[in-house]
Amino acid sequence: MKILVTGAAGFIGFHLIQQLVARGDTVVGIDNLNDYYAVSLKEDRLALLKALPGVEFRQIDLADREAMEALFTDHQFDRVCHLGAQAGVRYSIENPRAYIDSNVVGFMNVLEGCRQTKVPHLSYASSSSVYGANKVQPFSEEHNVDHPVSLYAATKKSNELMAHTYSSLYDLPTTGLRFFTVYGPWGRPDMAYFKFVKAILNGDSIDVYNHGNMSRDFTYIDDIVEGVIRVTDRIATVNESWTGERPDPSSSYAPYRVYNIGNNAPVSLLEFIETIEQCLGMEAKKNFMPMQDGDVPSTYADVSKLMADVDFKPQTSLKQGIERFVSWYREYYEV
Repeated sequence: MKILVTGAAGFIGFHLIQQLVARGDTVVGIDNLNDYYAVSLKEDRLALLKALPGVEFRQIDLADREAMEALFTDHQFDRVCHLGAQAGVRYSIENPRAYIDSNVVGFMNVLEGCRQTKVPHLSYASSSSVYGANKVQPFSEEHNVDHPVSLYAATKKSNELMAHTYSSLYDLPTTGLRFFTVYGPWGRPDMAYFKFVKAILNGDSIDVYNHGNMSRDFTYIDDIVEGVIRVTDRIATVNESWTGERPDPSSSYAPYRVYNIGNNAPVSLLEFIETIEQCLGMEAKKNFMPMQDGDVPSTYADVSKLMADVDFKPQTSLKQGIERFVSWYREYYEV
């Protein structure tokens, strides 16, 4: 198949493209290579991708309507996997307009491209952050998610709403993927595990928010990619039993689906730090801090729908995943 992957130089896009090419797909990847974090890391990922057969790269901003229209006009995609976005919860407080440009305007351009060229299936990255103020766990796709606590989360929720509109109006099959704290080699430097490893190796202290009273459903990158591929291959269908009297937010009378992709095994922040310490053979110096604005105390994914529909559940243990990240980090940064 010919597959468009947006956010090609990003963490998940980089790993996804490698797996798609390995199974024989051709890939067109786009990315604007913005400087939210070190562009050099994105360029190094991209250099490895460009060396692969069957990969074409274009530097395009999702919000550039004309460039996006030309992209879809030039190609007939069998699938679109939309991972490109302005990431980060806390940065959305500092620079909110970047999130509207990339995550709302950019997503609109992707939807229009898919509609105009009749793409058979659009899968796209949502986020566990959409659960916001929800307290009932594990988080289920059937829960109401109308109370986001960050603009980033609100843009991801808006993506799900926009996708449903296009599924309903134009019969465009769409599938949203709510990722839960993705980590692993070649990851994002703004993520806690990356910051912790860097600080500990440098002998610096780490900030432990909410005084350590937090937990996350950490999900290893290889598991995320496997889930993305399985969901992308399975074209979203209508739910024949869906009813407006008891509307299920995860499906519809239209070809629309939403899935959690998480490890289904939350880990406390202090246990997470202890695992990093074990893998590094070093102890962290900890600064205990209050909760940050826009953050949530815990996440926990119900993945029963993912298992039922694509027969997959993430399985990589935290220790295995952190060991692989530390090994990559030491090699990449020569420490």
